[in-house]
Amino acid sequence: MKHLTIALALAAMPALTNAAPSSTPVAAAVADQAARSRDNVKLDESRKPAQLLTFLGLKPGMRVLDLFGGNRYWAEIIAPAVGARGQVIVWQPRQFMNEKRAAEFAAFAAKRGNAAIMSSPFEAPAFAPNSYDFALMNLDYHDLYWENAKNGIPRQDPDVWLKKLYAAMRPGAVIGIVDHVAAPGGDTRVTVDKLHRIDPAVLRADFERAGFKLEAESDLLRNPADDHSLGVFDENIRGKTDRAVFKFRKPR
Repeated sequence: MKHLTIALALAAMPALTNAAPSSTPVAAAVADQAARSRDNVKLDESRKPAQLLTFLGLKPGMRVLDLFGGNRYWAEIIAPAVGARGQVIVWQPRQFMNEKRAAEFAAFAAKRGNAAIMSSPFEAPAFAPNSYDFALMNLDYHDLYWENAKNGIPRQDPDVWLKKLYAAMRPGAVIGIVDHVAAPGGDTRVTVDKLHRIDPAVLRADFERAGFKLEAESDLLRNPADDHSLGVFDENIRGKTDRAVFKFRKPR
C-alpha cells in the first residue's frame, strides 16, 4: 500500500503560518485571538493549529468530535471554522472533568452556539454511532496504554476503545492523530507509563487494525532534536517534543 507523506516546509510557505492573512475560516479562527483564551493562544507556537487543521482537511459544515478537548483549545478554533452549519462536540473523560472546567466550557458554548461537551468514563466512551465527519485527538492516544490508580485510570484495551471510535465516525470521515514520539521497540505500556510517548508504528498499526486507512502523514510537528528518552513533562523538552501527525480516514 502506498501512502502519501507530506512534509510542510513552513519557512517557504508563509501563507500557512499563523501570522498569515485570514484567508480561510481556519486561519481566521486562529487569528481571532480576542475570541480565544490567553492560555490557549500561547500554545499555538508548538501546535501550529492553522497548518495542522488545513492538512487534515477541516471544512465548514463538518460535525467534529474533539477528543480530550476540555481545555477548549481546539474547540475555540474549530467552532468558528466549521460555522453555523457545523458543530464541535468535545468528549472529556470523566476522570479529567471538574466543575471549573465544566463551567468554563458552558460559558464558551453559550457564546458560540455550535459547541457542546459530553463526559463519560475514560474506559467507556459514549460516542453516538455514525455521527461525526471529523475527529481530532491531540497528544492523548498514548493514554489508552496508561494505567493509573491515583487518577482512576484502569487498564484498557486500545482495540476495544478504537472500535467505539470507528463506529462513531461516518463513512469517509477523517481522524487526525498527533502524539509524542517514542523510540521504536520495547513494551508500549512501560514506555507510556514512564515517558507518555508512543512508537508511531504502534499507533498506526492500532488504527489500521481498527479499520481506518492511513491517508497521509506530516512532518509539521517533528523535532529531530528531541531526546526520546525524556518524559514529555521534562522542562528540557516540554512543549517542544517530536510529534507524529497522522491523517486516517474511515472507508466509505
